[in-house]
Amino acid sequence: MNTIPRFLIRTLALLALAGVLGWGTAPLSAAEEHGAPAAAATATAGHGEAVHAAAAAPAHGAHAATNEPPSFVKQFAHSYLTAYMFVLSLCMGSLFMVFLHHLFDAGWSVSIRRVTEGLSSMLFPHMLVALVPILLLEDQLYPWMNIDPADDASLNAKKGLFNRTTFNVLVPLFVALWGLIANRFRTWSIAQDKDGAVHWTSKARKLAAGGIFVFAITLTLVCFYLMKSLQHQFFSTMYGVYYFAGSVWVTLATIWVLVLVLRDRGPLKPVVFKRQIQDVGLWFFAFTVFYAYIHFSQYFLIWNAAIPEETFWYVQREQGTWKWVGMTILFGHFFVPFLVLLNQDVKTKKEIMIPIAIWAWLMHYVDMQFNIMPVIHKNGPQLHYLDLVTWLGLSAVVLFGFWKRFHAAAPWPLRDPRLKEAVTHHVVPGPGEAAAHH
Repeated sequence: MNTIPRFLIRTLALLALAGVLGWGTAPLSAAEEHGAPAAAATATAGHGEAVHAAAAAPAHGAHAATNEPPSFVKQFAHSYLTAYMFVLSLCMGSLFMVFLHHLFDAGWSVSIRRVTEGLSSMLFPHMLVALVPILLLEDQLYPWMNIDPADDASLNAKKGLFNRTTFNVLVPLFVALWGLIANRFRTWSIAQDKDGAVHWTSKARKLAAGGIFVFAITLTLVCFYLMKSLQHQFFSTMYGVYYFAGSVWVTLATIWVLVLVLRDRGPLKPVVFKRQIQDVGLWFFAFTVFYAYIHFSQYFLIWNAAIPEETFWYVQREQGTWKWVGMTILFGHFFVPFLVLLNQDVKTKKEIMIPIAIWAWLMHYVDMQFNIMPVIHKNGPQLHYLDLVTWLGLSAVVLFGFWKRFHAAAPWPLRDPRLKEAVTHHVVPGPGEAAAHH
């Protein structure tokens, strides 16, 4: 029971293989290799073309102005940051699902709550400890830390937020705070298994009511610090929501697989039925659309306003083979899962949903690369063995830690007030029928 399921190992192996075979295969033309896209962008007709092309200029740091490969330390720092933001997505998406359960007093999600509680509890100490290399390598990641705000108008406008002291205090503080909240939820849930007291549910609801605001504000700030500040000139008020949407999306795909594995292997068999599996699939489908809406809205508003402080970020990500990565995200992150999941019955079929979940992992990692790696690889993605080592390594640590923690307590909330509703309200209705209650 406590052994690591072979499926998780196979999934990680498939992800590694897909990355090796599919990453950065589009060739660079000779013009692109020598920096011609900037000139081509200036000549391209369209709305705000001159502004968009000129906006590509902001790029601090010696490497940004050259085609030289980054040093080993710089490559490791960016590879590790990409992996960290991916794994953080799984933890924060799970924490959001716990919040959602308590905020809406949900019944359907009682059966799977120990899965979301277990994943979110990896925020402490795992994700807090995993943050240390980023703090140690911050000078390799964030050039603004060595820039005098008086010499940079963009940094001067944000110096209250973007300064070394604030960064080093707030980021670990917020990650620790998330871990504290997640472990409070889990501790109270396990305590209720012993005495069945309703006050544990009441405490969790109160924490969720206030904690959801803390969640939204702190997640946005951490996104700003860890990812958006890689290019501190960039402005986007939607960036935090963009990261949040992708995080919940990939988390729901992961939860779908974990719940299925735990049901088929036995621990969740008495309380997880077709209805719960379908409900997770429905949420995954909903966030497929929500992510696409948020990402398109950010891109459209920036393109329409044509403000250099905003457009340069996307202009840089349309150079070289990065444009193909952008198209991969457009079709792979939205159209593929959207079209596949349109059929209601698909959401309960493991022969379809498991490949889609693996695809979701790959697409979300590509999305993280799209946000981080153009800083050091301006002409297109360059898959490095450090990318795979850090991504699969951190993912394995969190998933194995979750597996161990999940089996340290009862597999579902034994005395939750909504458990009966979760167990009895599970028959998927047919066309024109109401859901069955037994």
